[in-house]
Amino acid sequence: MIDLSGRVALVTGASRGIGRAIALKLAARGATVVAAARADNAASTVSAITAAGGRAEAASVDVTDAASSEAFVAGALERHGRIDVLVNNAGIAQDQLLLRMKRGEWDAVIATNLTSAFTLTQAVLKPMIRERRGRVICISSVVGQAGHAGQANYAASKAGIIGFAKAVAQEVASRNVTVNVVAPGLIETDMTRLITENAREEWAAKIPLRRLGTPEDVASAVCFLASDEAAYITGQVLAVNGGMYM
Repeated sequence: MIDLSGRVALVTGASRGIGRAIALKLAARGATVVAAARADNAASTVSAITAAGGRAEAASVDVTDAASSEAFVAGALERHGRIDVLVNNAGIAQDQLLLRMKRGEWDAVIATNLTSAFTLTQAVLKPMIRERRGRVICISSVVGQAGHAGQANYAASKAGIIGFAKAVAQEVASRNVTVNVVAPGLIETDMTRLITENAREEWAAKIPLRRLGTPEDVASAVCFLASDEAAYITGQVLAVNGGMYM
């Protein structure tokens, strides 16, 4: 079993869905998790972790605000003395056909999904390089690999994450810091639960494994990349999509 005991892991967007599952699984593997979300939205995730005997704390962060993000990292470093894992998971979607997309819809998605990864990754690299070890894991999407109509802003942000991670991976590899990407496909979340049963069946039929993924499927991939078992893996995209895109 993957053992992350003694590691400190920062997870953004940890209040629900994929982010919550990642935080829970990292904690179950022994990591101390700093679960970040707006306001006190990560409190329930932390309660679930501590109820299961894990170690976690909640952090209120606006990832679109550089000062808030930098304070989040600085506070975690001050309290724990180290940062071993950063999971850039926070993300939003504001879907619209490009001809109708407002500049604000573009800017909001890029700021949340892509620029936040720049700010947070930059903030954690100094302590990771000093320790000569670290794991940065960015959550992209199958949409960033294949595109999808009505999601030009989202696709651009998630494709940008992939290019960003590959570039940074080359910059910090000599310091034993790895940077990788997990690209989920269609995952069972609050959003996908809103679609009709017929639509779900149609989507599942297009997936070779014939089912939607779960947040836990994504969390397992993140835990692997955070572990010593993935020490020789960097600059890679691990697709968790049931074969939806190959």
